[in-house]
Amino acid sequence: MKCRKCDGELEVKRSCRRVRLKCRNCHREYQIHEVASDLDEKTSAILEQYTTIIYD
Repeated sequence: MKCRKCDGELEVKRSCRRVRLKCRNCHREYQIHEVASDLDEKTSAILEQYTTIIYD
């Protein structure tokens, strides 16, 4: 997936109780619901590994 701000690559970042997508270039973080309509197959497959995603 690409960052909406700079077009950099987003990576899935998991912390204790949350999952975010973080840009490797500009370091902006997105909550899952912010980019849900843009999820690609690769990112969706990674997110499917987590049994629960907390939207905060």
